[in-house]
Amino acid sequence: MSGAPCFRGTRVPVQSLIDFLEGGETIDEFINLYPPITRRQVLAILDLANSQLLECASSPGGSN
Repeated sequence: MSGAPCFRGTRVPVQSLIDFLEGGETIDEFINLYPPITRRQVLAILDLANSQLLECASSPGGSN
């Protein structure tokens, strides 16, 4: 997928999840649309994104 991070074992880009949630859809709706992706995978991605944002915000030069 041109280097875009995808859910393991699929060709579904992680960005699809972000776009889906930004559009007001739910995790359950995303999982129903992409059955190979598990709730556990979605929550792991969201946890990673949250950790990265917190790390970025708390690093020197990060937004406060």
